[in-house]
Amino acid sequence: MAQRIDEAFLELINQNLRIAHKICRVYFDTPNDRDDAFQEMMYQLWRSYPKFSGRSKFSTWMYRVCLNTALTYQGKVNRNQNQRLETSHQIAEATDNVIEENLDAMYKSIGTLSPLNKAIILLYIDELSYEEIATITGITKGNVSVRIVRIKKELEEKISKILNT
Repeated sequence: MAQRIDEAFLELINQNLRIAHKICRVYFDTPNDRDDAFQEMMYQLWRSYPKFSGRSKFSTWMYRVCLNTALTYQGKVNRNQNQRLETSHQIAEATDNVIEENLDAMYKSIGTLSPLNKAIILLYIDELSYEEIATITGITKGNVSVRIVRIKKELEEKISKILNT
């Protein structure tokens, strides 16, 4: 029985792995922080899986667990950054790929949003319904709608500043 649960869990995780990667990319700046947060998300998903009742889609449940984990882990990262001194510097790689530059500008802009707005726009990008977004974030469907309009406008301005710089 436990082996079937393990196999089912792994299959569902593999089908939805992009959710965790996307959240890590938006909430964490450094590759090390992303990797650590990803590992913590996988642990929290595994630990919480027996409680998954199937009342919502697995992806909806996974978003909720990963977002909550990211927010919790982000607080730990911020506390640790205040205590350590960064000595390494990364040199930005030159790229000729306009699509990659636009994608980077989008993720940088999303990264400047409040934690709730980051979550909302990530869910919106993944084409979840307003109702699903409301369920995951704990706000009303109407509030989701209003926030999406405002977030889009804010991102449009931020992305155009980044690309015009």
